[in-house]
Parts: sequence; structure tokens; C-alpha cells
Amino acid sequence: MSLKPAMHPRILKSAAVAALIGATMVLHPVQAGLGGQYITSAGNAVSTPQVIGPVSVNATPGAGLSRDYPFFASEPQFDLAAAGYVEEEFFVQGTATRYETPSMANAVAVSSGHPYKTRVVVRRPVEGQKFNGIVLVEWANVTSGYGIDLHWHYSKEYLTREGYAFVRVDAQRVGIHQPSTGLKDWSPKRYGSLDVTAGGAITDDSLSYDIYSQVIKAIKAPGNNQILGNLKPKAVLAVGQSQSAGRLTSYYNSIQPMHQLVDGFLVQVFGGPFRTDVSTPMMRIISETELMLYGLGATRQPDSPTLREWEIAGAAHVDYWWVQYRQGLAVRDKLTPPSLTCEPEPASHVPLRYVLNSGYHHLSRWVLKGIEPPRAEPILMTSVNPAVIPRDGNGLSYGGIRQAEVEVPTATNRGDQTGMTPGCPNNYGMHIPFSDAKLSQLYRSKDAYVRAVTAAVKKNVQDGFVLKDDGDEIIRRAASSNVGTGRAVSIR
Repeated sequence: MSLKPAMHPRILKSAAVAALIGATMVLHPVQAGLGGQYITSAGNAVSTPQVIGPVSVNATPGAGLSRDYPFFASEPQFDLAAAGYVEEEFFVQGTATRYETPSMANAVAVSSGHPYKTRVVVRRPVEGQKFNGIVLVEWANVTSGYGIDLHWHYSKEYLTREGYAFVRVDAQRVGIHQPSTGLKDWSPKRYGSLDVTAGGAITDDSLSYDIYSQVIKAIKAPGNNQILGNLKPKAVLAVGQSQSAGRLTSYYNSIQPMHQLVDGFLVQVFGGPFRTDVSTPMMRIISETELMLYGLGATRQPDSPTLREWEIAGAAHVDYWWVQYRQGLAVRDKLTPPSLTCEPEPASHVPLRYVLNSGYHHLSRWVLKGIEPPRAEPILMTSVNPAVIPRDGNGLSYGGIRQAEVEVPTATNRGDQTGMTPGCPNNYGMHIPFSDAKLSQLYRSKDAYVRAVTAAVKKNVQDGFVLKDDGDEIIRRAASSNVGTGRAVSIR
């Protein structure tokens, strides 16, 4: 399913937004139909950084002591070349402005001229005809003490299949300066010159917003683009997961009204609340975890011409497949992998990637063509303070986006961890497989199970929450399973 970008001349209509940004504001870059060039005077006030690279790769990922290769490099775990993609690393440097980001209000510039140097990782099609015109720019998550690009980890198969370009930005000090795990200590040879603290003078991440803006400005620069090679972007979408979704909330509410560089936002498993007078499309995709543990049930906002919220029933803050992939990268790069020693089994098996993939697709159409994404039913809550999600006899929630793992269950999947195992990550959720006897009772034959999965997938595709290619993959996986055969069921 390929997205064919086309310009949509949607004009900013809100007088309130115009007043906020100022009389010098003109059309949004995509709305103006200029193929992704920003043309606001506020955006032009963002400094253009120097881009260095691509930085040579002088060691095999995971081998040797120098670690002179990109941190969390995709290969060999994921074969980029087979997908027609290349992965390149660049250093970006310049001087940045410190910003205060008051809640639900425009940013305040505190001081400027602070030197910085960071890195970005680019995964892009080698051939221009494969590029669909969309660039995802991920704000790297630093909760683990090092930067992780979760959106890439989740959706790499879809993004490479559909021709997206992907850029990871390390904008925060933890990802670079954290002792032992930050980039500078992880590989002094490769990353020793990086600094996002102006030589140690600024340690509150107040430079991170302008650093992120400057990278986007470099991506959207007219003419030869050093970061994207020969690719000409039509739209840039900002994405971030969990902690990074919180940073992008501040960016959306405080920086975007001034810089106007981002064409659309998608935040995952956190984020909000969002200003209603910002014209840029925003999607928030969350799981049960955020409603139960992080209080997002109390901050729900109604869908609007600029906001969509999708809630995934049975899903957790992270899912089983991401945990497995991250473990492999962490072990390879000599970092502590996530713990999986919980009872019940941690990490919900309700996948996040399929709904995320559909989110990128719909956000791109929203930005380029003015076609709003579908609206989703929220997960049922009987109380938001305290947070209470009622459950059926299988331990599953009601409402929300209901994928096959929930509509045709083979296990209890939920967004919290009810076990008492010390050190268990509650936000991983849990997975409790049904007994063979219960599975035999639910699905009298394999054919009955596959038919039920097919019906659930068909509805998800019709509703717009799963893309057809992904739906076909889900059905193939069901057809290759042991459900309905009377034999032990393996992990799907």
C-alpha cells in the first residue's frame, strides 16, 4: 500500500493562531504547496546548522573495543540493503537558543549563541523513486540512560516497505553525557566531541528544542540536501515515544507556534494535553498502561480538526516484540537488556506496530491531502481517579482499537503487571496464555480460528486502524499457528 503524496492547499483559518504567531506568519509549508519548504519568518529565524558526514563506519557492530560504528546500528539485526535502504550517521553542530516552555503557552527565549554538537542517524531509500516524500524525525528516548529510537524499532519493516525516510535526533544530555551509557562514554573515539550542554554550562535540556528545530531546518533546506542525499521531502513528521512524547508535547505547545517547521506530529504512549489553537495535525496513540498508571484517562481531549487520539485495547507501554528486538541490540552493544523475570509473563502480546503504521499513513494523508484520520472509540473506563478499566471474563478491556489478539483471544493481555515479582516493570503489561482446554473450547478447529481472525482483521482494515498489507500478515500468522489443532500453542 503506497502513499502517493499530493499537495493540499489548506489555509490556516484561525485568527487566534495568527495572533499568536504574529502578523509576519504566512502559509504553512505543506499548505502553501511548496514541496516542504518552510516560508515563515519565525522559521527562518532558526539557525542553519553545519552538517558533517556521513561519518565513516570503521568497525563491525558488536565487534572489537573501539565501537567505531553507529550506536544501535540497524545491521546486521535488520537487513537494510535488502530493503533498498542505507543507514548513515551525521554530526550536526551550531549555536542554539535556550527556551523555557511554559505549559500551554509559547516558548520564551532565555539566551542564545550556545555551541552544541550532536549526532543524527538517517535511514533512507537509496533510490529516489522509492521515496514517498515523508520524513519521520524521531526525538530519541533517553529513559534507559541512552538514546533509543523506538518508532524505528517498531515500524522498520513498514517504513522501508513504503519508502519513508527516517531521522533519529539525539537532542538531550542524558543520551550523550550520561556516565557509562551515554554516547561520549560508550565510544569516546567516535563520540568524544559531542556536547549538548555548552561545555557543561547548561544541564537542563533547554537547548534541546532548538537543536531539534535546527535538524529539521537542515532536512528541509532547499537545494542539495546533505542529510537526505538526493531525496526531496514533501513533509516532515515529528514522532516520539513515552518520555520523548512528553518532550514533543512541549515542542508542539510552545515551539511549533513560533518555528512552524514541523508538518505533523505523532506521539506514542504518552503526551498531552495539547493546545487547541495550534493548527498542525497531532495524533496520540496510547495503550492501557497510560490510562491506568500515568493518568492520561483524566486528560483525554476530544477529537478535532487538528487532533486524533487512538487507544489500543490490551496493549501495554511496550510490547513483546519490541522488548525482544531491543534485547538483541542491548546485548550486542554491551548494555543492560530489559528485565523479563516477571510473573505473570511481562510484555503484552497485543502489537503496537500495526496501529502505529496506520497512524503514519493517515497522518501523512492528513498533512498532504487534508483527509482526516478515522475516529476511534476510547477504552472504557468506569473511573479516571482512581483509574479503573473494567474487564470481561477473559481479563480483557472493553472499547478501544480491538486487534485480533483481543477480539479473537488466545491469552489475557493487559497494560499493567499484577504480579509481585521484585523489580518487575509494571509498564510492560502482561501476557497470560489460555490453557489448551480453554483454547479447544473457544476454537473447535483451526479453520474456525483463522476465520475469526480474518473477520477481526477485515474490520480493523475497514475501520482504518490496520493497513491491508499488515492485515494479510496477521492472517498468515494465524494460519501458521497451532490454535484449533489441539497441540500446544507457540508464541505468535
